[in-house]
Amino acid sequence: MADLIPKVAYLVFDIEAVGDGALIHKLRYPKEDLTPTQAIRRYRDELLEQTGKDVLPPTYVLPASVTVAKVGTDFRLLDLAVLDDPQFRPWVMVRQFWQGWRHYGRPKLVTFNGRGYDLPVMELAAFRYGFSIPEWFNVSAPSYEQSRNRYNISSHIDLYDLFSNFNALRMTGGLNLMANLIGKPGKMDVDGSQVQDLFDAGDLQKINDYCRGDVLDTYFVFLRSRVLLGHLTLEDEQIIVEETKAWLEERSTAQPAYAEYLKHWGDWSPPED
Repeated sequence: MADLIPKVAYLVFDIEAVGDGALIHKLRYPKEDLTPTQAIRRYRDELLEQTGKDVLPPTYVLPASVTVAKVGTDFRLLDLAVLDDPQFRPWVMVRQFWQGWRHYGRPKLVTFNGRGYDLPVMELAAFRYGFSIPEWFNVSAPSYEQSRNRYNISSHIDLYDLFSNFNALRMTGGLNLMANLIGKPGKMDVDGSQVQDLFDAGDLQKINDYCRGDVLDTYFVFLRSRVLLGHLTLEDEQIIVEETKAWLEERSTAQPAYAEYLKHWGDWSPPED
């Protein structure tokens, strides 16, 4: 019977993160009388003035949502899970993520710019909480076999690296652009700049719905990238896309995030000669 269980070959994932106000206060404003929330606001304002964006760096954040899509060897979606729902405890989400990766036999991780944000957040959180992941931090192995090696696509496929040729091209538009090129929703009514404010307002569900959408976009971009690389035919990719749409439709009543995603769905058609 075990042979009938589809093998998880890929984990397509995305995280949303929020500031660690206590840490920001302690390290950046130790002599000032600020609450954690005020410390985050102060830091965001400084970043906005300096860079034009108020996105906190990975070193000062904790995950508020971790969403993972399990994908089989045939590139079909097997399941999509939001970790530690509905409590969303950072240490539990991080533990479940790394335990799940190990449990499924260390499948390839798939992200969009995960090397620059999502994975550093999850690595630093594992350090903070005392979790051991030697299979990921296999730094004694030859460089090309190390899981964290930038060019080791046997452990992590970063679609940003693929399309930007490892930053030779600046990927203006990012995941939102790539999703829209193939008719998928991309950003809807929430984007990453709103996550901290949603968290402060206690709207964790909206954060997690947004994270689900990003994982679905990443999954569909991953599918088209496999066509680009010759790992899937276009015809097979379109069959899988339709199957996934049906999967979402079946679950859309119980999961409003899927209904919202489908509302913005756009079908893709090849150009005609």
